[in-house]
Amino acid sequence: MMDIQKIRSDFPILNRKVNDHPLVYFDNAATSQTPQVVIDCIVDYYSNYNANIHRGVHSLSQEATDKYEQARETIRAHFNAKFTREIIFTSGTTDGINLVAHGFSGLLKKGDELIVSALEHHSNIVPWQMLCESTGANLKVIPMNDQGILDMQAYNELLTDRTKLVFCNHVSNALGVINPISEIIKKAHHVGAAVLVDGAQATPHIKPNVQELDVDFYVASAHKMCGPTGVGMLYGKEQWLSKLPPYQGGGEMIAEVTFEKTTYADLPHKFEAGTPNICGGIAFGAAIDYMNEIGFAEIHDYEKELLDYGTSELKKIPGLKIYGETAHKAAVISFNLQGIHPYDVGSIVDKLGVAVRTGHHCAQPIMDYFKIPGTVRASFAFYNTKQEIDTLVSAVKLAQKMLS
Repeated sequence: MMDIQKIRSDFPILNRKVNDHPLVYFDNAATSQTPQVVIDCIVDYYSNYNANIHRGVHSLSQEATDKYEQARETIRAHFNAKFTREIIFTSGTTDGINLVAHGFSGLLKKGDELIVSALEHHSNIVPWQMLCESTGANLKVIPMNDQGILDMQAYNELLTDRTKLVFCNHVSNALGVINPISEIIKKAHHVGAAVLVDGAQATPHIKPNVQELDVDFYVASAHKMCGPTGVGMLYGKEQWLSKLPPYQGGGEMIAEVTFEKTTYADLPHKFEAGTPNICGGIAFGAAIDYMNEIGFAEIHDYEKELLDYGTSELKKIPGLKIYGETAHKAAVISFNLQGIHPYDVGSIVDKLGVAVRTGHHCAQPIMDYFKIPGTVRASFAFYNTKQEIDTLVSAVKLAQKMLS
């Protein structure tokens, strides 16, 4: 059993009020909150050993380098990558996806095929569309049903010997649906295709094992995992990262530079041009340590309680429809009130201190499928409570009364 009050005390922001009401923060799928231990890590870096890394011989540089590379090892261990050099620091999930898309630009030809799921965030759609436009490859889509579940029979039919890359999120940011990525990966590999999994929404709830999944690329963001914004990671199998060209040119990613020719650094530095977000990388490692101390099995079980309770209570409201209702989902509830725009609901519940996300959640194709402008999305974290869900339910009822 987790000590929820102790955990809540770790997050200073949960003590504040919004519009004279205690903050109820249910926008965790966009950005999770940051515990004091991670805040302290950031302050410690800038207070005590702020220096550039890898190239300095002085003590501060060496200390910062050690902390940064220790964080990389923490991330490797958490995701069970085989080698630390398979972990690339990025500015976030979007950056990692674009890095891989850029790398494949020289590996594809006209008539090659890429497959994307219908559940993707725009960040896992647009870079591949751009890649298809530049290479002549074709983009195909795995369809979904009314529950937000992917049609795996259709996926089987889409796979051919022309399929070069498949990309799918582990968990839908808009619906919370957990996708069958093990099956997706296995079937893609059967036709010789590589797979990139967008883990941004999964990693706050699930501890992925990249070797067990046998995934080729896995991307994630620190700010979904109690870490800072502006930093994330790309895992890539060594053989793929060795094959892909550098994403950016500059300092750090080189072995030797002359005006005639440049040779590139070994992994992982080949993909880390310029001065990185040093503090962010170190704090990312601290955030992962914090979540592991709580335990991902415990987080999963508790968030399942919140999801079940929230679903049950919200469904008691007449005229409320939940999208993506399935047995396999993370702690996300996307819903609408009949005849009321989601933005209006979000604005009213905010007046009562409840923070939810409204709109298409950068997943417009999903909203187009349901023929709606967007949803109200309540996304829970392990520091939320059932009492806060009761506050949300009361706020939604008030919004319905005021707007009907």
